[in-house]
Amino acid sequence: MRQAVKRREFLQLGIIGTAVGFGLPGIAALASEKCASKLISPGCRRSKVKVARLFLGNPKGLWPKPNLDLEDEVRSYRQAMAEMEGMADVEFAVDQMVTSVEDIRALQGKLTEADGVLAIHLNIGIMPILEEILAAGRPTVVFAIPYSGHEWSSFGAVMKEPRGEMLDCMLTTDRSQLAAAIRPFRALHHLREAKVINITARPTTQYHADIRAKFGTEIKHVGLDRVVAAYEAVDDDAARAEAEWWSRNALEVVEPAAGDIFRAGKLALALEKMLDDEDATVLTVDCYGTMWDKTIKLPAYPCLGFSRLNGMGLGGICESDLRCAMTHIIFQGLAGKPGFISDPTVDEATGSIILAHCMGTVNMEGADKPAAPYKLRTILERQEGVVPQVFMKTGIRATQSLLVGTDQLLYFTGDIVDAPDVDRGCRTKITLKIDGSAERLWKNWSAGLHRVTCYGDLSKDLERFCRFAKVNLTNEAA
Repeated sequence: MRQAVKRREFLQLGIIGTAVGFGLPGIAALASEKCASKLISPGCRRSKVKVARLFLGNPKGLWPKPNLDLEDEVRSYRQAMAEMEGMADVEFAVDQMVTSVEDIRALQGKLTEADGVLAIHLNIGIMPILEEILAAGRPTVVFAIPYSGHEWSSFGAVMKEPRGEMLDCMLTTDRSQLAAAIRPFRALHHLREAKVINITARPTTQYHADIRAKFGTEIKHVGLDRVVAAYEAVDDDAARAEAEWWSRNALEVVEPAAGDIFRAGKLALALEKMLDDEDATVLTVDCYGTMWDKTIKLPAYPCLGFSRLNGMGLGGICESDLRCAMTHIIFQGLAGKPGFISDPTVDEATGSIILAHCMGTVNMEGADKPAAPYKLRTILERQEGVVPQVFMKTGIRATQSLLVGTDQLLYFTGDIVDAPDVDRGCRTKITLKIDGSAERLWKNWSAGLHRVTCYGDLSKDLERFCRFAKVNLTNEAA
């Protein structure tokens, strides 16, 4: 079976979409509808990010000027943040101007319950107030524009001391960075509320307990029986509609037969239902191990379902890779976008790394953004199953990372310069021109093959997240 649509027609279909609700096809429009109905934000079902927004002012401060209207300053910041995108999942559990140490002491109970503190520096003389905020021990970001005060000159020293281990600072006129200040709070919140479903016959390990103790993330193992029951409960008409959507909107259906696409679509709907039933956000499958041997076998490969979940703001993770699942959650918290798991290969001649995996996500830009072009293919090395071979964007920045254990995060960044369509390696591929040295990258490489790639340069976001999570951050290409 071979079908094709023109690229322009495909993009229009991806933007417009028509179907909403469980059991009906769709990606871009459907994903945004599902995200709106099921998720508070991409990657989070249960509650908003609690932020204590504090405006630090000194009524007697003489700099930047003696008659500074502090209330007017507060109004301007609130207005700016009200107009920013990506703030709908934020609850300002505390939102007030504080002008004394006593004000903070009265708020200590609320501060300790917040995911983080956004401290906006208004004028000179606020250091005692900041010291009291830091005593709450919550992740804290100070936002200070030029002329707000001279305190900036001591922020660096405080950050090096034990009292400042949960402090970071932004010294900038760019008020859009107020939204960036909240991103590490969101990532920590997502981890704390996350539940990962691992479809496998393998036993749990100490890793599960360590992750729960460090981040609050629950990992639950589920066996084949649950999957089969969920699969059989899916209405065949709904599965057929799902399969037909994927086929109709593909640039081309190359190898897979109609029956294989039907089974993949049916399993995709079953996996979504399992996440709903478990109140979970991420699902991974031991698809190259205990769920695909001679005695235990899934009804279909989960790849189509993974791409669907990722496009909805949830998570579908290959090969029971729990480290990649955790990294995926972090990326969703920081960027609101899914990750792409890959098996990389290096080219020193061009200073690049080719990131390849058969399963591609069509909504790498986020659940509410247009889908990318794709073909329906088989898994290359097994010549079976159904995967979307996705042609990702080029000419943009990207970050690849992996959370190793509970205390190390590896990463590097670069520019996506190509999306190769060659019959080598896995189906979906991007070429990343590395920031730094390809030689240093491969010589520093550790902790296995898989990494997770997300659109955008998330270097500063990862720095702040790792500081607050007490995780060591290592640039492998530097």
